Amino acid sequence: MGIALILSIITILVRWIFSKRRGAISYDSSDQTALYIRMLGDVRVRSQVGFEPERRGSHPYLGVDFRTLHSRAESAGSIPARRIRRLFSFQRHLLSSRLLRGAPHLNPLHILDEDYCGQAKCMLEKVGSWNFDIFLFDRLTNGNSLVFLTFHLLSQYGLIELFQLDMVKVRRFLVLVQEDYHNQNPYHNAVHAADVTQAMHCYLREPKLAQSLTSFDILLGLLAAATHDLDHPGVNQPFLIKTNHYLAALYRNTSVLENHHWRSAVGLLRETELFSHLPAEDSLSIERQLGSLILATDISRQNEYLSRFRTHLDENDLNLGNASHRHFVLQMALKCADICNPCRPWELSKQWSEKVTEEFFHQGDIEKKHKLEISPLCDSEANTIASVQIGFMTYVVEPLFAEWARFSDTRLSQTMLGHLGLNKASWSTMEPEASGSSEDGESDPARASEEPSSRALTQGSPES
Repeated sequence: MGIALILSIITILVRWIFSKRRGAISYDSSDQTALYIRMLGDVRVRSQVGFEPERRGSHPYLGVDFRTLHSRAESAGSIPARRIRRLFSFQRHLLSSRLLRGAPHLNPLHILDEDYCGQAKCMLEKVGSWNFDIFLFDRLTNGNSLVFLTFHLLSQYGLIELFQLDMVKVRRFLVLVQEDYHNQNPYHNAVHAADVTQAMHCYLREPKLAQSLTSFDILLGLLAAATHDLDHPGVNQPFLIKTNHYLAALYRNTSVLENHHWRSAVGLLRETELFSHLPAEDSLSIERQLGSLILATDISRQNEYLSRFRTHLDENDLNLGNASHRHFVLQMALKCADICNPCRPWELSKQWSEKVTEEFFHQGDIEKKHKLEISPLCDSEANTIASVQIGFMTYVVEPLFAEWARFSDTRLSQTMLGHLGLNKASWSTMEPEASGSSEDGESDPARASEEPSSRALTQGSPES
């Protein structure tokens, strides 16, 4: 009883600490612009720190609390499942921290927790497999897949030792990153971030990259993958713009979400002082390059990056000995990792397709409720999961992965293209009146150009 009481008290204290740090705003002394703002929809917190959005236009900022946008109502008197999970999982957190450090378990009181940690460890031995089941891994780690997986990869690449990172700071940084994802979002949540990080690891191991990337490149790639959708509200950029959300004003309607993800990541890096032991110039360089990678995931710039990639391949002038060329390849790798779901095996791909479409349709329902123009792909009456996926695969995924296969013609690239073709065929059989619904086929091209801007299309694209 004594141990249980102590763990409960510690859990309450941890939750209290998290509640106190949310909503914080810090400023970059160089331009006095907000560096990061957490918990997007919390007007009360913003007013407490003296930050209120201007309310202009015919559709003033809607009082939408993005933390609960996709949450389901709890029955009266019931204890939230997330709270129960946290209470039951604290012992597992202690065990997992020992597991990640490779230390023996001194007090194996909970056989179930030991068993779960053992299964998670076994899965990590195959973290480089394209069939890696992130949903199962998330269950085995009790909802902590992003922390477990990223910490494991940083250790596996030897980055913690090489860059002399404080393991406590690394752990705290990753926990805060995971906490700042909105797990109520059906799609843009910490599991998606973990999935993108795992995919990024697969690409970093490809021969061309493995032979040329530096440890610094790998560190940037993993951090960018883990934080690329940080604090995502579960709605896209056009929604923020049309509702005059303060983030749209802050970033002048340009890569709004990507800028916010980047600034949020920088905020956590500074808050945890993860790189405080490095020279100031190196820390700033990490922040800038991290931003360059995350901003590349803006789907509205898809054609820009794809055209540049295609030109390099046509002219055969990519020189991976050149730092700027390596960085560009990292940008393309992150873009691929971000929208790789259609290239996964059907059992995994289908789950992601259902989750992203649920998030789109929920946004459409909100837009209908407030009499706003419904964003592309977000109208559940005009679209189906199949039609959304077929259009997304045809106009966004296939062109990108075809060029990636030209750059890295490996077994993995062929496997991804194979899954993509099979998954597209599977969705086609589910789409009634394929030719009649080819309204989707013809309006999709139009949508594809629209979507990229709304990033709604980018199934995994963080707009994101």
